Amino acid sequence: QVQLVESGGDLVQAGGSLRLSCVAFGIYFSANTMGWYRQAPGKQREFVAAITSTEQKTYEDSVKGRFTISKDTPKRTVYLQMNGLKPEDTGVYYCKSTSPYGRPDVWGQGTQVTVSS
Repeated sequence: QVQLVESGGDLVQAGGSLRLSCVAFGIYFSANTMGWYRQAPGKQREFVAAITSTEQKTYEDSVKGRFTISKDTPKRTVYLQMNGLKPEDTGVYYCKSTSPYGRPDVWGQGTQVTVSS
């Protein structure tokens, strides 16, 4: 079964840290680009970070220097280390898998991150 399962979301104070995890099932993990997106209440889902099969990393400008994306291929897991959290980082964080072979994107169910001021 094709599935992405996120975890690690929590309520944290501004300036704090969280590490999100996304475990992949049923996808060609080593070949796919894995990404993190977030959606704040009343806003559209937006890109946060991505890591390619060759471990090239890209970040949305507002998280550069604070967030780090990484992956552990044997564990089929992608991580998002978030430091220096701000209230504007609040939202539901989603994991996404993009295949280089034209297969449909796969999304996780999301994990809630709430940053209090």
